[in-house]
Amino acid sequence: MQTRVSKLLGTKYPVIQGGMAWVAEYHLAAAVSNAGGLGIIGAASAPPEVVREQIREAKKLTDKPFGVNVMLLNPNAAEVAQIVIEEGVKVVTTGAGSPAKFMEAWKNAGVVVIPVVASVAMAKMMERGGADAVVAEGMESGGHIGSQTTMTLVPQVADAVSIPVIAAGGIADGRGIAASMMLGAEGVQMGTRFVVAKESIVHANYKERIIKAKDIDSEVTGMSTGHPIRVLRNQMSREYLKLEKEGASFEELEHLTLGSLRKAVMDGDVVNGSLMAGQSAGMVKKEQSCQEIIEEIVAEAETLLPEKFWK
Repeated sequence: MQTRVSKLLGTKYPVIQGGMAWVAEYHLAAAVSNAGGLGIIGAASAPPEVVREQIREAKKLTDKPFGVNVMLLNPNAAEVAQIVIEEGVKVVTTGAGSPAKFMEAWKNAGVVVIPVVASVAMAKMMERGGADAVVAEGMESGGHIGSQTTMTLVPQVADAVSIPVIAAGGIADGRGIAASMMLGAEGVQMGTRFVVAKESIVHANYKERIIKAKDIDSEVTGMSTGHPIRVLRNQMSREYLKLEKEGASFEELEHLTLGSLRKAVMDGDVVNGSLMAGQSAGMVKKEQSCQEIIEEIVAEAETLLPEKFWK
């Protein structure tokens, strides 16, 4: 299944793993890359030297291309951007802002730059700024979300830009890949499905919650703060929504969620932790290796798509 995306990335398949904070570390990234997709290390707010170490550890486990997701709001973003160049990382995805100030240095170093966007306007701005492709991410996705659905966002972005579009949000199987291609995308990014991969370091309790999730088990917190986040419902999310409804301050709400993602991922606290997951959680039924996940979804997509999409 070759598209402009897989050719740009140097991967066997046009499948990217989401750069999820705490989840997307080197074991998972290397396993996805070895399976023919593009693994991503999520830099999030990690100290720059930790990101460097993650990159070096990934290189020990794979000789295939992998990327780093740089969260541009991170105070350490400039240092992480430089580490990406120094360590010879091939691909960068970016979130939470514009990568404009790092674009020239990355391009000079031959880094492929793929911003994550939630609107047509942002996609066009990124194309003008020199992005090689964009990830059009719908509100079905886990974690930080925009306001457009994948079904409406992807075709509008595909119509608006000439660079390749990667669809994200609500995609967990071959049907999602096939649908994305029909909408004009040339690749997909998946997060939630990879959270439960065998190579994922996520605590078994968190994985089990995703595997047992129903279609209506996710909800969005933080609408009042301007930073909406999709999570699986639990005591923490219910408490957050209650406080939000009562008009709690941003500081109060922030205090409630402090360290909550780490609690879920590392400690397996599914009561007070932030169980970030997309609406596709209800489609994720078992723990599999990255190889099994990717081969399964690609095989399914190929049976559904007209031949022109994958020959």
